[in-house]
Amino acid sequence: MTPAQLTGKSAEHIIAIAELRCELHAGVKQPFFDMRAAARAAGIDLTAASAFRSFERQLQIWNAKYSGGRPVYDAAGGLLDVLRLDPDQRINAIVLFSALPGASRHHWGTDLDLIDRNAIAAHYTVQLTAEEFAAHGPFERLNDWLLRHAGDFGFFKPYCGVQSGVAPEPWHWSYADIAEPARVELTLEILQDALEDSPILGLDALRHRLSDLHAHFVMNIDPPQWLA
Repeated sequence: MTPAQLTGKSAEHIIAIAELRCELHAGVKQPFFDMRAAARAAGIDLTAASAFRSFERQLQIWNAKYSGGRPVYDAAGGLLDVLRLDPDQRINAIVLFSALPGASRHHWGTDLDLIDRNAIAAHYTVQLTAEEFAAHGPFERLNDWLLRHAGDFGFFKPYCGVQSGVAPEPWHWSYADIAEPARVELTLEILQDALEDSPILGLDALRHRLSDLHAHFVMNIDPPQWLA
């Protein structure tokens, strides 16, 4: 991918999936549809709650959290008052669950937040919380199915909380054949260039910490078992 594609500033690698109302990397469509068909046979309506996300969308999320306009939670799920935190503390809190603009795996179109539409009522608002995927949660069966079968289609869970810097995300699955090369290609220099050319809040603090943030939150993942 080009630097612009890696950082979500270009969507030339992305195609729209009209029937699912999402966007994916062109090379991910068929593996995902193959996995979706297998899930359907098991009674699961496998759907992406989120897939491709642009740099601008990730920037909106970041700036809203940094300025207190969007909730930020600690590792235990407690709501934080970010306006009482200094810049470094705000960054620490946000990156636990949200990627830096330019550093999100969703920019590549390889990563999807997966849910089962058959498991919820039409009026249900999906939160993408660990509780939804745990025992007795609406997506418990989906979680079990993905853990058993997603690898057969080339998908893995990059954030298990073992090696990854990001907190565990049982909903987040990634297509390894394209995502792994992209992870390696997204260098510190490419990320720096993307951020310097943007109105991101906290930039001064980010400049001093970007090398560590890149190493911990971009390069550090829980790799697929077949690559571990």
